[in-house]
Amino acid sequence: MPIDAAQAVAAEPRSTELSWDHKDIQLYHLGIGAGTPATDPAELRYTLESRLHVLPSFATVAGGGMALAGGLSAPGIDVDLAGVLHGGQRVELHRPIPVRGSATHTTRVTAVHDKGKAAVIVLRSDVADADGPLWTGESEIFVRGEGGFGGERGTTTRLDVPTADPTVTALRPVREDQALLYRLSGDWNPLHADPEFAAVAGFDRPILHGLCSYGIALKAVVDTVLGGDVTRVRSYATRFAGVVFPGETLRVRAWSVPPGRVQVLVTVVERDDAPVLTDTVVAHD
Repeated sequence: MPIDAAQAVAAEPRSTELSWDHKDIQLYHLGIGAGTPATDPAELRYTLESRLHVLPSFATVAGGGMALAGGLSAPGIDVDLAGVLHGGQRVELHRPIPVRGSATHTTRVTAVHDKGKAAVIVLRSDVADADGPLWTGESEIFVRGEGGFGGERGTTTRLDVPTADPTVTALRPVREDQALLYRLSGDWNPLHADPEFAAVAGFDRPILHGLCSYGIALKAVVDTVLGGDVTRVRSYATRFAGVVFPGETLRVRAWSVPPGRVQVLVTVVERDDAPVLTDTVVAHD
């Protein structure tokens, strides 16, 4: 069924209640590769409840990743999950995410772009608790085969890769079971677990969630550039440029760009540094 862009954008925002506690945060951190070495104090702040710090990218899965679920079920949108890929993600933190929380999550479709052979659905989510705004998220969902409806193409910003040597280069191995663990945080798309479904979608095996790569990269930046201080992150934006298969290795290159920015490029080592995350910026204190 074709997307009805006008109906989707005109629809009333949808609000749901979110809640999370230390178990959800620990599961998410393990899903993006935290905890190795298991007794390293730098890793225990992600895995041990008595020392827990919340990585800001947890915002993308709090309450089971309601932004994507709500957006793909919005009025005017009826798409096949086999054609869905994450195109881009941005999270802006208004204050640090608490270890335990309850909040109201409000989602709306702000735009549907026509890319010809595909559509891009832009979702905005605003999350607030009793003390006020917590974070704002924006997701771009790429839906193959749903373009050509005569809508606006939208604009895309591209960042040139710095010519200087990176401030930091970090290698992050992706375990064979990484997608199976990560999906327990709420993204149940069978594309990341079921070989038969992945084949229908055009992949020879299940792929890693884009948001898992997103979290792995942010953790690498926090650990190596920001002194392990998650509260320094103000916003984090990326464009998903390619897929990752469990078992591969990510190369995370980060350039400090004063004032208060880190530009990041993530590639796959085993495939001649094929790009995974591009146009990626962490804004920080």
